[in-house]
Amino acid sequence: MGQVEGDLLVPPITGNFLYATRLDKQYAVMDPRVSKIFNQAHEAYTDASLLEAIDHGRNNSGGEMTVAMPRYNLSESDLKALTAYLKQLSLQWSPGVTDDRIRFATVITPDVDPARRKILIDMLQIIARQKNGSTEAASKARTRHHMTSAAEMVLGTERNWDLDVWELQGDESSWGEQLAEHYRKQPVFALVSGLSNSTWQPVHDFCEHEHVPCWFPSVDLPVKTQDQYSFYFSGGVLLEANVLAHHLSGSNVLPKHLIQVFRDDVVGRAASQELVHALEGSSVKIDNRALATDKPINDSLRNVLATVKSGDVVMFWLRDADVATLGKLKPVPDATNYFSARLFNAENVQLNAKWKKSSHLVYLYELPGKRESNLNYFHAWLNLRKLPLIDETMQSEVFFAFNFLTDITSEMLNNLYRDYLVERAETMINKREGIKAEQETRDRFYLGRPGDLIRKHGEMTADESVRIQITGPANSAAVSHGTTIYPHLSLGPGQRFASKGGYVLKFSGEHGEKLIDESGWIVP
Repeated sequence: MGQVEGDLLVPPITGNFLYATRLDKQYAVMDPRVSKIFNQAHEAYTDASLLEAIDHGRNNSGGEMTVAMPRYNLSESDLKALTAYLKQLSLQWSPGVTDDRIRFATVITPDVDPARRKILIDMLQIIARQKNGSTEAASKARTRHHMTSAAEMVLGTERNWDLDVWELQGDESSWGEQLAEHYRKQPVFALVSGLSNSTWQPVHDFCEHEHVPCWFPSVDLPVKTQDQYSFYFSGGVLLEANVLAHHLSGSNVLPKHLIQVFRDDVVGRAASQELVHALEGSSVKIDNRALATDKPINDSLRNVLATVKSGDVVMFWLRDADVATLGKLKPVPDATNYFSARLFNAENVQLNAKWKKSSHLVYLYELPGKRESNLNYFHAWLNLRKLPLIDETMQSEVFFAFNFLTDITSEMLNNLYRDYLVERAETMINKREGIKAEQETRDRFYLGRPGDLIRKHGEMTADESVRIQITGPANSAAVSHGTTIYPHLSLGPGQRFASKGGYVLKFSGEHGEKLIDESGWIVP
């Protein structure tokens, strides 16, 4: 499908582009930063002229092609086979796409609590209504209320979205067949977002088997294998384990004894095993304390703390409710404690000052001050639509996943092929972040602080799209450098984890009310 490489514009080479006449012109956006740069126009190739280009580097006008274009010394039979392949490549849209619609689905595993499940579904419904309402308005009045490409509007390639929710039931061993059944009934172009507090492996495997993109789910335990079709925000608890190992290994005094405390479930086991593996070969002695999932947590934690000694390091792979219970017990004097920020929402769960004095967070997100600036637009969006903030990490991930998908599918125009979506994601995410951060900084002045828009203009329904002229310069002190809860998002060919590092933070202040960076950004 082509790309821009330096000052070279490499046009698409699928058959429908190579053989298209000027009356049947096919369009592709070449540079995602500049939506007006399209593939170059050329006369339709023939089999003979295409073979000449591949073999001798002369285009169909007889001109010499750039030296960057390789000359392939292929046999006649290989050239014919290659030509036949290019002619059939991307002849049809991928499943889930029609002339005027694209169908997506999101997956929710049965371990997700009702409040998180509900807010995800509520956000999906509002996003779909907003997207489709704007699409229909654009088709009727040639006006646009969300940011997509001008090319999409002019060429009339914008489509409505259908969003299905695939809720899995029962044991994980049956999830693969449930997903296959959903797909047999209604194929989708991609799985977008999604929630799980346990394993994501069956969903990942389904996507790889069916060649369905799995688009940035909100999961604690991503699949470590970087396959073709699955994208993740980060490595979750697996990345946290490696960030902590890197931090401990780089300290002046490597701890002699490390105790890992975790629920005996798939996430806890995977996180603890990853940390053991990351510290393999070091002098650190590691003890794992798995807490049964069917016994009172208070007694189990009390028994674990009884074995912790002064000078020990303890890594708690525990969720909010378990940390809240732990906070009612006395910390071991002179022991150093670490908590997983992926599992433990430190900003909202109360941990008393005695615990905070000796505790640290392994933290995959943007530092609190910058994080607030980056998420101002997201919070204003929630406020405008009267959506509660249940889980900032998850909800901001969902918001980004769908906004990024909107941007990419709009730039794809009519070239709605799954492998093209994958390729665009690899090349667009870091460019998109820079552009979108500037855009959202400007738009924050239209959205304002939570409640400002409603106070100024009155109550509005979630379906209404109101754009207000933004005037005046942006406050440079409030400029965002990203649009997500993560500090750095980037991908390259074959990369599937967009954020690749994290921090170790410590509690500061008289009552541990602040979080400050202790380690700097760590990329293991």
